[in-house]
Amino acid sequence: MADARRAPLKDQTDISGARVLIVEARFYDDIQDALLEGALAELKIAGASHDVLTVPGALEIPAAIAIALDAAAANGRPYDAAIALGCVVRGDTIHFEIVSQESSRGLMDLAVSRKFPLGNGILTVNNEAQAWARARASELNKGGDAARAAIAMLRIKRRLAKA
Repeated sequence: MADARRAPLKDQTDISGARVLIVEARFYDDIQDALLEGALAELKIAGASHDVLTVPGALEIPAAIAIALDAAAANGRPYDAAIALGCVVRGDTIHFEIVSQESSRGLMDLAVSRKFPLGNGILTVNNEAQAWARARASELNKGGDAARAAIAMLRIKRRLAKA
């Protein structure tokens, strides 16, 4: 039986040639490698090109996306979608709540205010074992899920622009 989360999207609006920005927080390098692997595999299937921008942590992802979107537009090479990848592991302080909530809020604000296709692949987990289960392409593949979300939103945007 096929996994419903990985079923092909029904909307097959062409996005080949789309430019996608991936902004990744490299706080947990090995976990990040797994998230990136999943995202890149989905972009390859969709025929989209990509650029990768690395930031120190999850809190910096929304600002980096905003900066990159403005710079790419100013240079005449706008991005069509973005993917945020990172990992926040719960610790002994409230820092986890601040980082997970504010990075998510920043991404949502960007997507809504700019009407911009964005996939959120920032893991918020209790421990590294949970992070690995979500990051590996052979398991929950949250990097791939974030790429599929960005692709789905880009397809919706393009389809409705033609209507």
